[in-house]
Amino acid sequence: MDSKARQLIAILGPTGVGKSAAAIFLAHRWKGEIISCDSMQVYRGFDIGTDKPTPAQRRAVPHHLLDLVEPSTQFTAADFVREALGAIRLIEGRRKIPLIVGGTGLYLKALFEGLFPGPGKDALLRARLEESARVEGTERLYARLEAVDPVYARLIGRRDKTRIIRALEVFDLTQKPLTQHFLNTVSAVPGFHLLKIGLQLERQELYRRIEERVESMFRRGLAKETENLLRQGAPEDSPPFRALGYKHVLRHLKKEITLEEAVERTKTDTRHYAKRQMTWFRKTAGVTWFSADDSAAISAAVEAHLAS
Repeated sequence: MDSKARQLIAILGPTGVGKSAAAIFLAHRWKGEIISCDSMQVYRGFDIGTDKPTPAQRRAVPHHLLDLVEPSTQFTAADFVREALGAIRLIEGRRKIPLIVGGTGLYLKALFEGLFPGPGKDALLRARLEESARVEGTERLYARLEAVDPVYARLIGRRDKTRIIRALEVFDLTQKPLTQHFLNTVSAVPGFHLLKIGLQLERQELYRRIEERVESMFRRGLAKETENLLRQGAPEDSPPFRALGYKHVLRHLKKEITLEEAVERTKTDTRHYAKRQMTWFRKTAGVTWFSADDSAAISAAVEAHLAS
């Protein structure tokens, strides 16, 4: 391959598997910078519950696409692609290697395979869907989405009202599901020499790490962080409060469940989410899978990729 080919490395996998640690290791070794591919870490102030990189980690390696928007903003896959491309250009300008790191499968798909050329917003239709969500509940709309586009429904989850409404809007306008539209897309990064590294662990080990991380979040003050965000005016129905770390804390603050119940339910939800992520990523083309603990094999793969 041409030695001047543009390099791009992606590190993906389920939550808790160790993507950030691997990315920092690789960035140090090959002069890289990290572009976060996490739909919740873009929100300012939501730090503990999104497991955002620490200040020390950010000082050690430059990170991009963190703390971009206020909680009330809906950050989309299109926004991610635009911001990621800008970060890639910036990193390349510094003669560094961009490392796309995260577990938001929809964002990775949008970057590598393109955004679908579907219809724009239909104000009247969207208003009707919003009214249906208000009167009948988001669960009813989600059930309809499961019927017309089960793949996308599994990806976004049943509480993501904004994306549920958008998916149903597209279906009603075109009579085709979003996943079918995704087949008619063009990569946002054509011409790059791309390596996709998937990290995995044995299920019990992954679950153990997930539980340790959840416990750590609560010890570090997740409940207090949530209280402060609400006090500062973050709307309770804002997108980042859908993140796994906040859902049950909000219920605890309303005295609907105990703190111990919030911890256990967060662990359960996070395990289920990790399972959905692996199902999604297993269907992603071109991923080379490694044990998250096998740093030697991961390093060798990157070295071979950069030399090819």
